[in-house]
Amino acid sequence: MRITTGTVRGGLAPVLLLAGMLTGCAQSPDDDSKTPATAHATGAGGSAARSGGTLGAAGSACELPVTFDIARDWKAKAVDTGASKGSSGSSGSDGGLAGELADALLHQGPVTMACEIDAKPAGNIGFLRVWTGSPGNADARSVLRSFVAAEDNTSNEKYRTFRTGGVSGVEVEYLYTSKLLDEKKTESAFAVSTPDGPVVVHLGGMDTEEHEEMLPAFELAKRTLRVA
Repeated sequence: MRITTGTVRGGLAPVLLLAGMLTGCAQSPDDDSKTPATAHATGAGGSAARSGGTLGAAGSACELPVTFDIARDWKAKAVDTGASKGSSGSSGSDGGLAGELADALLHQGPVTMACEIDAKPAGNIGFLRVWTGSPGNADARSVLRSFVAAEDNTSNEKYRTFRTGGVSGVEVEYLYTSKLLDEKKTESAFAVSTPDGPVVVHLGGMDTEEHEEMLPAFELAKRTLRVA
């Protein structure tokens, strides 16, 4: 069974801890409209997200190929992927299943997790996660399609183009079905291409209600997005 970030309910630390313990013991047609998507300024509660600062620049919590505003009280933390690569490639007690689980969580399709922005301090259960890839010729739509496909158990994908601050990108809203909980929930993501490689920003959530409450933070990030 493939383990994907769609199964993660908390941060990476609890899952990687579990990994350490374990070592010891049909899709709908896309909406390919070329009309830029209209940004949702508010969430289910009708409130707009207020900026809590800009992320991505040198010296910020996560240095990225892009910059964008994060919602007030959300907390960003860079994700270190070096330990995962080292573990999965080693033959000692730190490798094996723990390394495979870590690798599955940190890599999805053509991109690798670079930053995790936690909504819990703001009162929600979920994360904005930023994924980055290597420079190349892959366009944003192809990267986003591969990202969603790698999550597995997804359906009803709706792709749209958007443009903000001179940056063109592609966004998607889709349903993820949890085999563990036997329920569906909405997830969203957008992708852009930069000279330093593609960037994907993904919003999950414990369930669709949490997702909708966090959408203003997702839209704030998209609306303020700039190539660094």
